Amino acid sequence: MKSNIMPTYSRLDVSFKRGDGVWLWDQDNQQYLDALSGIAVCNLGHAHPAVCDAIAKQAGCLLHTSNLYTIDKQEQLATRLTSLSSMDSVFFCNSGAEANEAAIKLARRYGHQQGIELPKIVAMEQSFHGRTMATLSATGNAKIQNGFGPLLDGFVRTPFNDIEAVKALQNDESIVAVLVEPIQGEGGVNIPDPEYLTRLRELCDNNHWLLMLDEIQTGMGRTGKLFAFEHANIVPDVCTLAKALGNGVPIGACLAKGQAAEVLSAGMHGSTFGGNPLACAAALAVLDTFETLDLINQAAETGQTILQQLREALVNVDIITDIRGQGMMFGIQFKQDCPEFVSKALSMKTLINVTAGNTIRLLPPLIFEPAHADQLVSTITSLVNNR
Repeated sequence: MKSNIMPTYSRLDVSFKRGDGVWLWDQDNQQYLDALSGIAVCNLGHAHPAVCDAIAKQAGCLLHTSNLYTIDKQEQLATRLTSLSSMDSVFFCNSGAEANEAAIKLARRYGHQQGIELPKIVAMEQSFHGRTMATLSATGNAKIQNGFGPLLDGFVRTPFNDIEAVKALQNDESIVAVLVEPIQGEGGVNIPDPEYLTRLRELCDNNHWLLMLDEIQTGMGRTGKLFAFEHANIVPDVCTLAKALGNGVPIGACLAKGQAAEVLSAGMHGSTFGGNPLACAAALAVLDTFETLDLINQAAETGQTILQQLREALVNVDIITDIRGQGMMFGIQFKQDCPEFVSKALSMKTLINVTAGNTIRLLPPLIFEPAHADQLVSTITSLVNNR
């Protein structure tokens, strides 16, 4: 049957009708283990009772008034997020790309306040920050940029996890910020050296640059901390969130601290739907659940178990070059591209993803229990060994 949807995705031939926890059921009522979480969105799993209840109650009360008025749930969420992150203020929007767009605008405005006519932002090779024109320009992937030029100027590219490459830019007086993912997700689940973010923080402090962390995929407990920057014991100037913040309800946030929190004022940026009562109610329920169930520590422990089991099970597979992970975020890298693993895993009733062409990416819900972990490792081992 012909679809009237633009073919911007190569969709798999399956449609899910129902979800519960770590499980999904398709149109034929076949059950699947979800090891992708809607690409790091449903960290609490599907149809989580607290989120469902919050959405239902808010939908029956008030959906939208616009940001021309005070929104109580938005104020509550801003207070919670700034307290948890040690940041000062938040701009709410609807997606990760919008959150990063706000960060880019903030950095440019910050540069103009310093008298810099053409401010530049340092961004990383293999990065992914979104598909709007500004975030696409920041992204370090020529393949997805192809055909959309001219891109925006004002981005300087350096290799990820190469602190010396960033340090070499210190004499460029037009640089105003560094934009980086604590762990590159779309780029292949690339995990930097433990001191990388700490040294970036030092470089930014020494040069009066803003350190802007894209935590769209790593935030909300994914790495075993609420925010990935906590592993480095630092606080950024700007931090962007989305994906798991609403557990499936679209919401994004651009958090700022210190001088960065004072850059944008009335009329400089906006969002019609950003921070609406429904999205904020869902996000508050997510944060409440994290605090109530201690899921972040559970995710850290379960993630370490899965990583160890994967390494032990696949140690002798010669086409694998690396198995890496942090928290509930894993990458299994192969010597060559392996897109076929996605459909093969689907036939085994498991949802996975291949990113950067040659890396199986696993992003299980944080609610995974030992039995789910064992099933996932068993499936991946069978998938690889019977390739």
